[in-house]
Amino acid sequence: MNRKKIVFVIVTLLLVTSAGIYFYYGFLFKEARNIELEMPDLSIAATKLLKDYNSNPKEADALYLNKTIEVKGIVTKKTDSVLILENTVFCLFTQKIKSEAKNNIVTVKGKCIGYDELFNEVKLDQCTINKQNN
Repeated sequence: MNRKKIVFVIVTLLLVTSAGIYFYYGFLFKEARNIELEMPDLSIAATKLLKDYNSNPKEADALYLNKTIEVKGIVTKKTDSVLILENTVFCLFTQKIKSEAKNNIVTVKGKCIGYDELFNEVKLDQCTINKQNN
């Protein structure tokens, strides 16, 4: 091979490799969201959230799905990493919950991951308790 062909092959490989890396990091690879640091898109009562999903699931998905929301309600069930508000909103925490007791009113911030028809619950993920609004 002559020198021009070798340079052409090397430059082409570099461009293809660069384009591949750009495509991977620019479009495919997305860092996980840190919901705790995000400002909520909206605040809503737990019962209203479920009512919206029961009345029109597609419209509710457009309003809430994959958005950071604050939900206020009474704790009706608690485990190590889950709070259920008003028997309607399932809140999954990334860490153990220490202080919140049953029958307390709390405001939980999390990412809405949708409606579970089997359990008739709206699910939130990556939840934190908002201490200022309780």
